Amino acid sequence: MSDDNVRHEGRPIMKKAIALLVAAMLLTGLSACGGSTTADAPAKSDGTSKTETNKEEPKPQPADLTGTWKQTNSNDPSSYMEATISGDTIEVNWIGTDTKSLYWKGTYQAPAAAGDWKWTSQGDTETMASALLASQDATKDFTYSEADGVSWETTALGTTITVKTVKQ
Repeated sequence: MSDDNVRHEGRPIMKKAIALLVAAMLLTGLSACGGSTTADAPAKSDGTSKTETNKEEPKPQPADLTGTWKQTNSNDPSSYMEATISGDTIEVNWIGTDTKSLYWKGTYQAPAAAGDWKWTSQGDTETMASALLASQDATKDFTYSEADGVSWETTALGTTITVKTVKQ
């Protein structure tokens, strides 16, 4: 036998060995990637549900509306409305460059639940009667939402707008 025959005869054996090794690796890889058996499923499900049960998400709390709320939809940055909520009172003022004029003073009812909130404020008509730019209404509806902050309708010079605010 020549050296060429030995090399040639060894190649088919080497090729078969490599092919078997690759096939074994592929089978091992595919079985590792395969789906779980039905016996595995409940164990995984139980672990997940225990984690979810132990993780209690905090309950949403009612919004704290106390503080100052500045109008976001004014046409003039130096002339806008501003609401201040303190205790059980809401006061709304017209704000100018060097002026502050009362528009509304009345009751405030804090949110009892998370999410949007509406209340009807009973106006302090005695205080508002002496303010030139104050509303003459006995009640005013206010709304709170994350999108618009504290909002209310205002009518001035025959035009009604919904004032939207953001907390300062």
